[in-house]
Amino acid sequence: MSQSGTTLILIMAIAVLAPLLAYGVGRRLPVPLVIFEILLGILIGPDVLGWAHADALIDGLSELGLAMLIFLAGYEIEFGKVRGDTLRRSVWAWVIALALGLGAGVLLGGGFHEGVFIGVALTSTALGTVLPVLRDAGELHGRFGSVVMAFGAVGEFGPIIAMALLLSGRSPGQSTAVLAVFAALTAAAVLWALRPRPPWFSRVVAKTLHTSGQFAVRFVFLLLAVMLGASQALGLDVLLGAFAAGLITRLVLTGAAPESGPAVLEKVEAVGFGFLVPVFFVVTGIEFDLDSLLDGGRTLLLLPVFLLLFLVVRGGPVLLLAPRDLGRADRGALVLYSSTALPLVVAITTIGLDDKALTAGEAAALVGAGMMSVLVFPLLALRLRSGAGGKAPSRESITESESW
Repeated sequence: MSQSGTTLILIMAIAVLAPLLAYGVGRRLPVPLVIFEILLGILIGPDVLGWAHADALIDGLSELGLAMLIFLAGYEIEFGKVRGDTLRRSVWAWVIALALGLGAGVLLGGGFHEGVFIGVALTSTALGTVLPVLRDAGELHGRFGSVVMAFGAVGEFGPIIAMALLLSGRSPGQSTAVLAVFAALTAAAVLWALRPRPPWFSRVVAKTLHTSGQFAVRFVFLLLAVMLGASQALGLDVLLGAFAAGLITRLVLTGAAPESGPAVLEKVEAVGFGFLVPVFFVVTGIEFDLDSLLDGGRTLLLLPVFLLLFLVVRGGPVLLLAPRDLGRADRGALVLYSSTALPLVVAITTIGLDDKALTAGEAAALVGAGMMSVLVFPLLALRLRSGAGGKAPSRESITESESW
């Protein structure tokens, strides 16, 4: 059997094993599923057992998994809740975080070019990690959930824009012009999505929903492919296209097939969480440079430093600008949720390694800190709110959700 085939079998075996481990361990300590996927990926990877190795096929599937993560994060955003004063506060909180992150990145990276990668990574929020936890705890659609969604959405979308502006290799003017073209294309797609669909559209969606036709699911993946292609054609990161595709898909399904929308999303999530997303996280573990991290010295010291900086750089401005109607416990939980990072950290460090702007040790320390944030921060946030009289999380709130 080829190396790709062996590695893919191992990846899918981990995808099956990880939920079982998460469920078993979750009886005593809730651990996000993604942690098991990454740790088991490290175990079978070159630095430990050496059973699995990434190649072009595996890397391609992993990139599709990351695109699916960002697509679903974009789909989750409800425009009716992400607006007004809360949105303004979340935008300003991220802008301040970017300034702090760039400053910290320059100091740690030894120069502006290196510092940009570190600084942008420090401003990200793993919205996909947070939303499933809130959803399963029954808090996603309340006031606190809408605030977390606003701050998390900006923490997800802001770094993608910053990547396009600062990490593309173009001049700021060229990057801005390209972004403007993509924004115009996205706006045109949004206007198209808001137009009433002909009656036959919803009929075909409903009629093929439980047949081999699967018109709606195929249509969703067409939208995703078009937006990924548009972003790639313009030389932008495909994550920008994936996020925009998620926003557009929600508008289309909400307007054209509101009754079938939830069922369509379930099918898309099944493809993502059942296959592509686990591939991304397991491959993240396989490609994790454990040897560089364990060499000691500066690299190992950077891991707790980056973890603290996630709280200071991203969480500090959030604490300062959190809506005034939130209580102390809610504000603390908002800081912890907003400081949770991983998927974009992986994407940014991958670009940084390709550009030789980051060392393998710096990348490993950043990804390791992101893993620790996913493991620790959501759990602390849930405990903080439940201890203050908020809703207590169910055992399944973390263990049975695919944390992005």
